[in-house]
Amino acid sequence: MEHVPQSPYLRALGGQRSQLHPALRTYFSAVPRGKVGIGEGVFEKVGTPRRWLWPVLRHLQRFGVVYAGWQQDVPFTIRNLGVASRSISERTLHLSAGDWTMRDSVSAGSHGRVLDQLGEPVTLAVVFDVSVDGDALALRSRSVGLRVGRLRVRIPRLIAPVVRLRESAEKQAGRQRVSLTVDAPLLGRLYEYQGVFTYRLESAS
Repeated sequence: MEHVPQSPYLRALGGQRSQLHPALRTYFSAVPRGKVGIGEGVFEKVGTPRRWLWPVLRHLQRFGVVYAGWQQDVPFTIRNLGVASRSISERTLHLSAGDWTMRDSVSAGSHGRVLDQLGEPVTLAVVFDVSVDGDALALRSRSVGLRVGRLRVRIPRLIAPVVRLRESAEKQAGRQRVSLTVDAPLLGRLYEYQGVFTYRLESAS
């Protein structure tokens, strides 16, 4: 029987994984070889209404890290792949001005953590603590940094933004809810998105 690598999320959860909603255990499991995970849904809101942040975020948008703007009711598509022991995701927002794709790669860390690297070649690197909240998956950032080529800059904890992500199963069968917030000391909410989607596995061909 072919060995399927354990996903970084389930590895980080350890014994807590049995507490996850069954739909989330499927979503956060490693995608089998020859398959691709497809999600389709709508973000009720995405980005930030703080216009003064948009010029700063546009630099990160160019590299597939965050969306620099503020829109509501945005259709989106997810593509999940498993590569070795990493989980690779592309989230494409179907915006009024055209499609934009956020790319990230998640790998297992130590002590119940995962490392999420967003964008390429400029990368936002976030180390998350992973836990189960009720039957939902909850992530909270432990450290945040930037990588530009070989240069790595870790943002000091006193001023680093706090990233929180929660994935839960909706009461309506087959639907999941995702919610992400980014908050900074003194400045408050910098970025967010939340929405619902359905998810399925398909042949990669």
